[in-house]
Amino acid sequence: MLPLFLAGAIALLGAQAQTSPDLGALTQGGQLEKLNQQLLDLYRSGKYAEGIPVAVEAVRLAESSFGAQHARVAESLNNLAEMYRLLGRFAEAKPLYERSLRIAETASGPESPLVAAALNNLAEMYRLQGMYAEAEPLYRRAIAVREKAMGAEHPDLAQSLNNLALLYAAQDKTQEAEPLYQRALGIYRKALGEEDALVAATMSNLAELYRFQRKFALAEPLYEKALAITEKKLGPEHPSVVMNLNNQALLFAAENKPKEAEKLLQRALAIQEKVYGRDSAASATTLQNLATVYQDHGRYREAEPLWRRVLLIAEKSYGKDHPGLAGPLENLAEVSRKLGRADEAEKMQERARQLAERR
Repeated sequence: MLPLFLAGAIALLGAQAQTSPDLGALTQGGQLEKLNQQLLDLYRSGKYAEGIPVAVEAVRLAESSFGAQHARVAESLNNLAEMYRLLGRFAEAKPLYERSLRIAETASGPESPLVAAALNNLAEMYRLQGMYAEAEPLYRRAIAVREKAMGAEHPDLAQSLNNLALLYAAQDKTQEAEPLYQRALGIYRKALGEEDALVAATMSNLAELYRFQRKFALAEPLYEKALAITEKKLGPEHPSVVMNLNNQALLFAAENKPKEAEKLLQRALAIQEKVYGRDSAASATTLQNLATVYQDHGRYREAEPLWRRVLLIAEKSYGKDHPGLAGPLENLAEVSRKLGRADEAEKMQERARQLAERR
């Protein structure tokens, strides 16, 4: 089954105070604020694709109002890049992050909060691509800048600490990750209170670390509290709720509690089908996790249609000749074999083998 990590808090940037008395610019600045608020609302609803045209318009307005090298342009470029990153469109995000960083360094100085945000977000993109060597120095620089500019108890510092911990966790460096999570969680609790969504996200990440270490007794209460906070603060159908449901289900699966895992995964899948549609790529991980729970416990007839849906989604997303199809094909082959369809299983296994060789 595939573990999920809640990403670090999004760093959508708001407008800074104006230094120019230009009334036209101030009016357009108000329009930019409205676009930024609209973009933030779309993010909170998980509607990242709908945020793209809003973010593009914000960049255009910032450039026309304040000039191409203004800090407001850096902010808007960052926000557009964040939307692309959240959709996995890294090739489109990277040049926007890099341009945002260059402008921020010139307009605000190399040790400004704006530079730290750009560093943090570029590092996030690298982390999600598995480019850990590129991400780590950016995170460390962001942490140093934020601690100096904002102090040791600022939530933005906690964001970068959390994200560096995610990087270490992805590399199985659990001893390095745990104190960073603990420090980030302490900052968020003090600054934002016990029931903030960022507290929940960091709890979930720490719980994932404990699950990986098989410290289940430490992980379970963190998952439960994170889920309760997320539902209360973001709503019962938010993507972060789905992530929490998946993560807690993986814990139950590891504890050999298949009924509890199945219940949470079915709930997560129902949310995704309602929000995104039955065959959306957003459902792929939940389908895989639920299919694996069934398969691991000999419930092959229930696992088979789920793996077929995973395969269909992968074919629609990547094409029928993509190496990423090998995994679901191998699982389908095993299920078919267990159901007595040896010839069908052999064909699937051979197709999986040919696709895997293309990696």
